[in-house]
Amino acid sequence: MNSQEIHGMLEALGDPAIAAHSQRFFKTGPGEYGEGDRFLGIRIPVIRAQVRKHGDLSMGETRCLLISPYHEVRMFSLLWLVMRFNKGDEPERRTIYEAYLGHTAYINNWDLVDCSAHPILGGYLDGRDRKPLYVLADSESIWERRMAIMACLHFIRKLDFADALKLSERLQNDGEDLIHKAVGWMLREIGKRDLPVELSFLKTRYRQMPRTMLRYAIERFPKEERGRYLRGEV
Repeated sequence: MNSQEIHGMLEALGDPAIAAHSQRFFKTGPGEYGEGDRFLGIRIPVIRAQVRKHGDLSMGETRCLLISPYHEVRMFSLLWLVMRFNKGDEPERRTIYEAYLGHTAYINNWDLVDCSAHPILGGYLDGRDRKPLYVLADSESIWERRMAIMACLHFIRKLDFADALKLSERLQNDGEDLIHKAVGWMLREIGKRDLPVELSFLKTRYRQMPRTMLRYAIERFPKEERGRYLRGEV
């Protein structure tokens, strides 16, 4: 199938009621973070099933899908890229990595970032210079900044916390709640694997952290300990 046929297939799977709910859930109204995004109304498991069925799609056709005005079509493209990246040889992985960085303007909501940044950006930069993440972290785009910290989930799962901690500090004063959530999430993931590392990071920073970031970071702590952090008594 080519990109037009994939697009048509996905449109046929759409549900207007789900689309209407998604438009609200992903904040697509004026001034909201997903302003102007359009939805077909397809659940993620259905998209994943279609990705598995169409693994032989070409990179060129996939790029066409990644610039679709429809959220679920872009999601299809990203999930396809993740699948191919995980199976690909080094040249294919580099091609996918470069295509990803070349299309960040279309990876423009938190679910699109979260399903793709850690396997593709994190996966490719594993064992390489991670300077591209710091470039993304300094971007004016909220989604590129979220990509930077979310890419670190790949490293965290391998007990490599250094870049996640550096980027968490760099993004601590970010003005966007979606960045606060992502940073807090990554700190929590570190704590699940090495609690003393997370506690050491929090010790001198938790009082200055945005409330949402702190809440996400300490979500797994015992109730009484969470209370002490939130009251600034640790």
